[in-house]
Amino acid sequence: MSATLQTIGRRQPVERTLMTVSVNGTSHRVAVRPYDVLLDVLRETLNLTGTRRGCDMGTCGCCTVLIEGRPVLSCLTLALEAEGAAVTTIEGVAATREAGALHPLQEAFVQTGGSQCGFCTPGFIMSAVGLLERNPDPTEDEVKEAISGNICRCTGYIAIVEAILQAARLLREETAR
Repeated sequence: MSATLQTIGRRQPVERTLMTVSVNGTSHRVAVRPYDVLLDVLRETLNLTGTRRGCDMGTCGCCTVLIEGRPVLSCLTLALEAEGAAVTTIEGVAATREAGALHPLQEAFVQTGGSQCGFCTPGFIMSAVGLLERNPDPTEDEVKEAISGNICRCTGYIAIVEAILQAARLLREETAR
């Protein structure tokens, strides 16, 4: 048997690269392969499982996180693209509040029934956080545009839009105090 045939089916080890990424305010040094996506690093390496794996094709928005305050799909973002960046996941959203307190967006989702089964909720909240950080007083149309990359199979989106608008009001009131 030739050497070529003997190596078919054997995988060569893939070299990993050490990278530093700040996730929810904590710096992490992780070893990643060139093809690792951010979603896998968050869930499997850092054990931050709030970011959901949905379609793995960038069409559902379940895996939305913020990189430098901008919503991105972590299933399509190579981990190395986050090198040196500030990443915020759903776990980091409430971390800015008093211990045990929900972020106004999370509270509004609970109050309006925008959560339904909850699977897509982290992605919606991350898209909404990105919007409200850029625009604290969005119109209904701006909210709909901001969440247009997120899919919910349980609702008609009315409660989700209401939750985001309600949270925007609460955040503006907080800022005014």
